[in-house]
Amino acid sequence: MGRRGYKEEWKTFGNVFDEFTIQTLKKFCTQRHFDGIESPISIGKEANIFTAIKDDHKIILKIYRLETCDFNQMYSYIRSDPRYQNLKKNRRQIIFSWAQREFRNLFKAREADVSVPTPISYQNNVLLLEYIGDENPAPKLKDSPPKNPKKFFSLLLENMKKIHLAGLVHGDLSSFNILNHDERPVIIDFSQGTMLSCHNADEYLKRDVKNVVNYFTKQGLKLDEDDVYKKITQATKTK
Repeated sequence: MGRRGYKEEWKTFGNVFDEFTIQTLKKFCTQRHFDGIESPISIGKEANIFTAIKDDHKIILKIYRLETCDFNQMYSYIRSDPRYQNLKKNRRQIIFSWAQREFRNLFKAREADVSVPTPISYQNNVLLLEYIGDENPAPKLKDSPPKNPKKFFSLLLENMKKIHLAGLVHGDLSSFNILNHDERPVIIDFSQGTMLSCHNADEYLKRDVKNVVNYFTKQGLKLDEDDVYKKITQATKTK
């Protein structure tokens, strides 16, 4: 899909592109961040995920929906983040800040050598991210269990340690937000990620651990939530 005729063509994608979003996408195209949208990966209530073409490779467009996002729930999470304490309860500003926070969290995680998609750019309600996959996008862990659960979990645990060492907690980690890319984990969806200084951070971390342990227990591993939690947090204490 070329840039000409973008307005009419983009509106065919599940009626998800409002005029404001189209203008944001147009600006990204003008800045040569991508050449055209290829196809949708998922259309959700909160965000829409598309592949786009940049020169000879793919990237990911993540577009937060301006009208159907549950911005009240977003606000309940983001207001406890020390970085957003002065954020007003305004729908668009909350959604824009939500996209910005995901970009910042991914950038911080990437710097800490966490296996995440490289953040490329963001503006308003749109994120541009590294594409993970080959001809097809890498599947989520829920849809593609690892062939060697013990090895996969070990790699995931190292990534969870690195997130903690970076001063972050994912806050929504589960088999829905972990990709199985060639039998290696790639962690996605960092919009709920917050800093360890957030008063709810420990609660979020324990929830992440619970979700991960539950999944891998079903894959046949014998894991203990308290033990996994200690391994993650002890890494920070001994840094």
